[in-house]
Amino acid sequence: MLWLAVHLPALSLESFAATLAPDALSRPLALLDSHRITQANARSAALGIRSGMKRATALALAADLLLGAADAARDAQALQAVAHAALAFTPSVCIDVTADVPVVLLEVQPCLRYFGGFAKLLRRLQAALTPLGHHCQMASAPTAFGAALLARWRDDLARGAHSCNPAALRRLLDEAPVWLLGPGHEHWEALQGMGLTRLADLHHLPRSGLARRFGPALLADLDRARGDAPDPREPIEPPARFEQRIELFARADTAEQLLAGARVLLARLLAWAGARQGRVAHFTLVAHAEARQRGGAVEPGRLDIALAEPSADLAHLQSLLAERLARWQLPAPTLDLGLRCDVLVHAPSPNAELFPSHRAEREGLTRLIERLQARLGPHGVQQLVRVADHRPERSSAWVPVHATPPLQQAAASPAGREAATLTRPLWLLGEPLPLAEHASRPCLDGTPLRLLAGPERIESGWWDGVLAARDYFIASAADGALVWVYRARLPLHAADGGGWFLQGRFA
Repeated sequence: MLWLAVHLPALSLESFAATLAPDALSRPLALLDSHRITQANARSAALGIRSGMKRATALALAADLLLGAADAARDAQALQAVAHAALAFTPSVCIDVTADVPVVLLEVQPCLRYFGGFAKLLRRLQAALTPLGHHCQMASAPTAFGAALLARWRDDLARGAHSCNPAALRRLLDEAPVWLLGPGHEHWEALQGMGLTRLADLHHLPRSGLARRFGPALLADLDRARGDAPDPREPIEPPARFEQRIELFARADTAEQLLAGARVLLARLLAWAGARQGRVAHFTLVAHAEARQRGGAVEPGRLDIALAEPSADLAHLQSLLAERLARWQLPAPTLDLGLRCDVLVHAPSPNAELFPSHRAEREGLTRLIERLQARLGPHGVQQLVRVADHRPERSSAWVPVHATPPLQQAAASPAGREAATLTRPLWLLGEPLPLAEHASRPCLDGTPLRLLAGPERIESGWWDGVLAARDYFIASAADGALVWVYRARLPLHAADGGGWFLQGRFA
């Protein structure tokens, strides 16, 4: 077996800073729990702020320190997104929670050949984790717990180390500090006083004495890391639907402020979609508004985003959401943002193409339509569809692009197939234009037309009271232009009147 461990040393601080404005990210940041610092960024550490320090002491060192409250639920959501991103590469993903900061573990041995080797898999995993905005330390080992210990100790893969066999793993673990083990961290002062600082020091001591002094858990962890004891793991399963909610650091009044938080949720949504091997066709953004002082609670605002074609492109989803947010009127200042997706589309993703093709052109048109719909509304972009009616003025209709009219499948019927084979102009007049007649020939602009083809006889509309009984002809005008004319058949119908009419022009 080969396990790949992903350690997130600053997960809590990064999940808190995900919704901060760019100017706030340049300030010293720290998290508080019970009035003590739990995590601090590099700028805070440069000012002397450390974990375990009291709040008042930290503020004395940095007056502009930006403090946030530690939140286990917020951290769990961020960790879940990392696990979902890992599930796109292997179904054997589990979370090691023995340390203060959990480690995501992937069993990658069965899928190395599919991704072209360990190095290519690692690069693709790093690219998949980048949109989530976390700094990751990675290590690999034949045992799950051994990989977790190495990832928490140092980023071995960044240094080129790769323990692919038990012997290499044991050599690396011998140099690892004792505090990596859970019981070792608890008894660190006593172990250090005895000169036991490395795992190799523990391995060479009598086991009975160590177990009697520090408990059996210390040796059990050491055995699981070295591969001397079994370490069964239960893989996680992604939920059937995606639903997450994040708290904004400051109340949002504009679309730009909402979009900053929505980007985080969209990245996690696509990580979940990748874990379930699907693409997103519809999602809902929920803005939980601030309660008014006298009016009570305000109903959350909901923004539904429907895509013309399912997508797993983060930049595309962000652009669509930005267009819709620019037109969205917030009911009240927003404190929390939620994102929900109930259904995924499980279909093969489009293949990358070396040369332009019809499919690529269609994809570009689809994305253009989606952006226009986001800017103009769902009914602002329409398409012309064929309707199963022989009367030219009723044989087409304008409908929204996403809609499917009940008679759109007219070509499936024999009448629809027959009408589709006839030569008709695309440009029809809004109302038929009456034409003068000279020697039983229609005249246009005072000049008789020359009939070239026809007649095409149409008798239709008896069921709705708008009867059409006509003979259609293709005619040539004096300037060579082709026109489409018809003559009402006898007996004349009151709706058509008498004589000739101009119905359309050929381009």
